[in-house]
Amino acid sequence: MGSNAKQTKYIIVSGGVISGIGKGIIASSTGLLLKTLGLTVTSIKIDPYLNIDAGTLSPLDHGEVFVLDDGGEVDLDLGNYERYLNVTLTRDNNITTGKIYREVIDKERRGDYLGKTVQVVPHITNAIQDWVERVGGVPTTENGRVPDVCIVELGGTVGDIESAPFIEAMRQFQFRVGHDNFCLIHVSLVPVVGAVGEQKTKPTQASVRDLRGLGLSPDILACRSAIPFAEGIREKLSMFCQVSPKQVFSVHDCESLYHVPILLQQQGIIDVLNERLKLKDLTISSERRAEGDSLWAQWREFARRRARDLDEVTIAIVGKYTYLTDSYISVVKALEHAALNINRKVKLSWVEASDLEEASKHKDPLKYHEAWQQMCAANGILVPGGFGERGVEGKVLAAKWAREHNIPYLGICLGLQVAVIEFARNVCGMPSAHSTEFRENCDEPVVIFMPEIDRTTMGGTMRLGSRPTKFQDSEFARQSKIKQLYAGADEVHERHRHRYEVNPEKVAAFEAKGLHFVGRDAETGERMEILELANHPYYVAAQYHPEYLTRPLSPSPPFLGLLLAASGQLDAYLAGQDVTQEVDTKLKM
Repeated sequence: MGSNAKQTKYIIVSGGVISGIGKGIIASSTGLLLKTLGLTVTSIKIDPYLNIDAGTLSPLDHGEVFVLDDGGEVDLDLGNYERYLNVTLTRDNNITTGKIYREVIDKERRGDYLGKTVQVVPHITNAIQDWVERVGGVPTTENGRVPDVCIVELGGTVGDIESAPFIEAMRQFQFRVGHDNFCLIHVSLVPVVGAVGEQKTKPTQASVRDLRGLGLSPDILACRSAIPFAEGIREKLSMFCQVSPKQVFSVHDCESLYHVPILLQQQGIIDVLNERLKLKDLTISSERRAEGDSLWAQWREFARRRARDLDEVTIAIVGKYTYLTDSYISVVKALEHAALNINRKVKLSWVEASDLEEASKHKDPLKYHEAWQQMCAANGILVPGGFGERGVEGKVLAAKWAREHNIPYLGICLGLQVAVIEFARNVCGMPSAHSTEFRENCDEPVVIFMPEIDRTTMGGTMRLGSRPTKFQDSEFARQSKIKQLYAGADEVHERHRHRYEVNPEKVAAFEAKGLHFVGRDAETGERMEILELANHPYYVAAQYHPEYLTRPLSPSPPFLGLLLAASGQLDAYLAGQDVTQEVDTKLKM
């Protein structure tokens, strides 16, 4: 057992039948429910791939790369954990095969194993257990409390070759921490097949059989399905998977992901966890219980609002990874959170940036016209981050459209840079303005490579993590919309992920024409962080990624501003009016 003063309890979440089954949401929802009891919860995500981190993975292959305060580039599920549990995780909360093997090989090179033969068992499996136990006891909340419970999501699917060492490590780990401190939730699929929509339990039975053959027995079965359990399905799964009926949960498709915690709570998962982990033996103050009750009431209200027939606001997302929307999952969540906190429902209009370009007009006129129709119909435009030249000119055109037609605009990272390129070309008389990322020797470099960045090594070498941004002391900056949205703060801390920046030599020319850099880095004052255009309803862009810090009950200020402007409520909000109290009807649930 570890050296913690108290023993953290561990909930392992594994998956069977198929990957991408929803382990992350079920893990996050379970953690949220434990928080409503007043418990302190943290989480770990295990990814069996050999990469050291997710930083070099394509968004189209693996979804969004999520960035943490400490600069860790991690799996998007850690974003779910931070949003659901309101915690601040570190790079150590994401374990990969690459990290584990690197740690063990480094020890072997130092001679830590005293000449022994280094093997998967016990050296790799011990390293996994040590890592989980060490990180599981690290505080991740502002109050600094040692976690009562650590949720560990085991990525991949039971039976995969690459995940075998982690399964074996967890088999051993259950004995290391003790029976009352270890609970296994197995997420499986109950497919609906045939014309009559019959639910089939065989895939789940086979998956549990594989798991048992590896030495782990599930305490809870979370069964994904398109529809609720038909009569007799829960009992059948109970019989063949050797768990009681009360330990089998139907996690069927519902109104939104925010309803999943409610679905699990209604089926009694808290009672099962209480009994299995002896949670009632933990000392929880009345203050923490009250915090938990308040959290649950707020979450239920948030989910209820999501199910209502609210007025829609259409936001066009102009990106280059739009074929896989998980590439922008934090952006989507930030828009949802902002919309629901002002009693609106956001409708996303996905626009592939390259379809807006003139070349597309000749290559595929249908896509070209459809893309521009989406732009014309949007109440607001968002240009998110991205890498590589494809689609950049389309993003420049989107920024131009928003500026010239007074459409609310939010640019993130590359979205700030294309706004600067567009303004330089069309307002400041610099027709050849570009970024050296795409035109290394251009005549008017308005976006340049940061001098301290490594040009040869790709992994983990960007400007990463939480950095302070200081609002300028100019008259425009003091009255800027974005500063007001940040509640008048003089300095904000947001997360970054970039290699290029606005050329500081060109800033005076931009500001003279009305494009103000109201926020700059606190360290030097030379790095442009936030821009806002004068005489526009809402034209804001940030070099950082505000979407990484959004929370369901505390939306990101730049996104809140976009939704307020797109719904015509920004001026009222900035004037101090409460825009969240409008009464809506047509309740769906």
